[in-house]
Amino acid sequence: MVDVQNDFCPGGALAVPGGDEVIEAVNRLAAEVPFVIATRDWHPPDHSSFLEQGGIWPVHCVRDTPGAQLHSGLPTAIEAIIDKGEERDREGYSGFEGTALERLLREYGIETVHVAGLALDYCVKATALDARAAGFRVVVHGAATRAVNVAPGDDERAVAELRSAGVEVTPAPPRPARRQL
Repeated sequence: MVDVQNDFCPGGALAVPGGDEVIEAVNRLAAEVPFVIATRDWHPPDHSSFLEQGGIWPVHCVRDTPGAQLHSGLPTAIEAIIDKGEERDREGYSGFEGTALERLLREYGIETVHVAGLALDYCVKATALDARAAGFRVVVHGAATRAVNVAPGDDERAVAELRSAGVEVTPAPPRPARRQL
């Protein structure tokens, strides 16, 4: 489960169009897999990705704030939470970047990584590509993800890049309206 956090859902600081629509599909998927890991953006207040610091995003998912918390509609059976984006000068899109995620997956003998969450064209894509590069079989569940779509077609380009890297992408998510920053 990638970044299904309050700030990425409606009313959040960086709401992904339809972000809360993934929750039902994420819950179904979580019930089908033996081990559930959630990632979350866990930024310092002065993270370099924020507009005020010269980045492209509004302030979002600042550690220990309500916006950074996982959405309350998620399953309670989460075996591990991986915080990412904790370093001021590292983007932290991928759940593998500077975390123990790969080690944890290997310790549990995981061979196939199922990816769902927010946002398809950023953190879901980066996490799935890094999982594939680490040698895992990777499935991105299209019904359980949504894209930010800063530029029209970002979702389609993300799916094409994932497939080109050998990631299986199940039926594409609905096309949300373009996100206005």
